[in-house]
Amino acid sequence: MAVTAAADIPSLDLLYNRKTLDVSRLGPVDGASSIHNDRVGLFRGDITSLSVDAIVNAANTSLLGGGGVDGAIHRRAGPQLLAECRTLGGCETGSSKITNAYNLPCKKVIHAVGPIYSELRPDRSEVSLRGCYQSSLRLAIEHDLKTIAFSGISTGIYGYPSIDAALVACSTVKEFLDSKDGQRLDKVIFVTFEEKDVRAYNHVLPRFFPPASDSQVQPAETTRKLGARD
Repeated sequence: MAVTAAADIPSLDLLYNRKTLDVSRLGPVDGASSIHNDRVGLFRGDITSLSVDAIVNAANTSLLGGGGVDGAIHRRAGPQLLAECRTLGGCETGSSKITNAYNLPCKKVIHAVGPIYSELRPDRSEVSLRGCYQSSLRLAIEHDLKTIAFSGISTGIYGYPSIDAALVACSTVKEFLDSKDGQRLDKVIFVTFEEKDVRAYNHVLPRFFPPASDSQVQPAETTRKLGARD
């Protein structure tokens, strides 16, 4: 499998300049800024192929592997990852734990346990999902990791609506990048795979990380290259 380095993952600046990322028709949210666009990346593909400092696994509370991206990460990392995860005693929903990456091309794996989405208590689901991103980012800083790639936490079998999940992810990452600790990160990458997640991030990212000026980019008809699609 081909390996993709962090430097080869397009930043939002590049995607806007090449007109391969649609500008949200809803406009930016309050406080949105383009100042982090060179440090935010978007990649559609297999997160296990990324040569970054850390990838964030959408794990379950046991940390012992599962389906989807969780299973793919464990398979490529090899049995040593499972052996290390057995020593961690699981992980609470909304939190994260870190391990070595073994056969993966990244340096570390951060295992974030997202919530099973509750239509009756979406507020609780949001708090837990936000905790996944916050704790993962803190772990990256604590371990002096500069590049981190997030899978779509809870948007698979846990049923979190992709748009809502992207709103939580983008707002939490923006808040962290605005902080003093956030200055220590070189790049935060959002990784999509399924079409519903691709569309969600293409819609939400420009609301939190808009282009530097409207004159730099016009809405693209499609976003078919450099990892972003409509």
